[in-house]
Amino acid sequence: MHTVTVHYFAVLREKKGVDKESVEFLEQETVEELFLRLFPGFGEERIRVGFAINQHHCPGAQALMDGDEVAFIPPLGGG
Repeated sequence: MHTVTVHYFAVLREKKGVDKESVEFLEQETVEELFLRLFPGFGEERIRVGFAINQHHCPGAQALMDGDEVAFIPPLGGG
């Protein structure tokens, strides 16, 4: 069993109802594929989400490894 700890921020935290959780992932799954699996249809909203693995920004095509710490970072607004 492969698992990562996923951290949610802002609107994503609101959608999931938790700050973080342990999530199983598929072998060879990328951080973007995991995001789309956890938030089906969210990509259709055309909101660009940033990705980080082990506290380093990364491209969506980055493969996951067992024990990684993943963060999905939605755009932040302010004013």
